Amino acid sequence: MKKSFFAAITLIFALGLLMAGCGGEKKAEQKVLRVGTEPTFAPFEFQKEGSKDYTGFDMDLARAIGKQLGMKVEIVSMGFDGLIPALNAGNIDAVAAGMTVTPERANSVKFSEPYYKSGLSVMVRKDENAITGIESLKGKKIAVQIGTTGAMEAHKIADAKVVEFNTNTEAALELKNGGVDAVVNDLPVVAYFLQQGGGKDFAKMVGKVVTAEEYAIAVKKGNDKLAGDINKALAELKKNGEYDKIYKTWFGEQVK
Repeated sequence: MKKSFFAAITLIFALGLLMAGCGGEKKAEQKVLRVGTEPTFAPFEFQKEGSKDYTGFDMDLARAIGKQLGMKVEIVSMGFDGLIPALNAGNIDAVAAGMTVTPERANSVKFSEPYYKSGLSVMVRKDENAITGIESLKGKKIAVQIGTTGAMEAHKIADAKVVEFNTNTEAALELKNGGVDAVVNDLPVVAYFLQQGGGKDFAKMVGKVVTAEEYAIAVKKGNDKLAGDINKALAELKKNGEYDKIYKTWFGEQVK
């Protein structure tokens, strides 16, 4: 009886060890890449009416990068001016928000290789004929999105009164209501807004594209490993055709 009892105990113990060993072989939980964005910057990041999902060029690209890195992408929504502070506080891992590379920002964050080339444009009401470009904005009232390069450029215009809004949509609405003379923002954002109905409704784009800008993904300064991993992922996406596929979805064929 004693031998049988001890044999049974030994067998149960062995089975326990075996089960524990099998449990240790379970697939490791997928790492999460927390990507901060400001989702009112169509067609780069926005939410379709009635949807809680984040869509747009940046969102598709961020998810593709995450897949390339074997990571699950979690999108974190916040105001544009809060993105860099959140990144440096460790609340997010990266920023994908149509963020232009500037020397000032490069002092605070580490940028990936650029993934998109852009510029600034001027939008006015359809019945506005005096404003023909950014050179005509001296002394005018200009709407911009807070924290953007459009806002930075507008503040350089002599005697201009610059009104900052949290979103591009709010800036466009102020133009529609006659509260400002013009909106200065990124070319693809203005073009998309006009294409989606703003052009038929009340607005038009005037003048030449101002400045040359490059968008990049930002990570916390000093996080060279993540920046390097993102750069490798971007290079691979461009090599395997996935980047071109995403680009075509939102902007049509690339001009090579």
